[in-house]
Amino acid sequence: MERVCSHCHAVMGQDTRGDWCPACGGAVVERDLLVESAPESESGAVVDHRGIELPRRHAVGGIITPQ
Repeated sequence: MERVCSHCHAVMGQDTRGDWCPACGGAVVERDLLVESAPESESGAVVDHRGIELPRRHAVGGIITPQ
């Protein structure tokens, strides 16, 4: 399960506590993982100062988004 904002869809980090999104103030809900086969996303996730998990970046540049 992952914690995600119901309004802006920001993914919260594992250590983030609270029921409200620090970015927009929307309600934080739990949902199933979108990509089960990516265990490196759990250990190598970059979390910003607000506790929001940042999207992965490609080595050449750009953001990798799930399909």
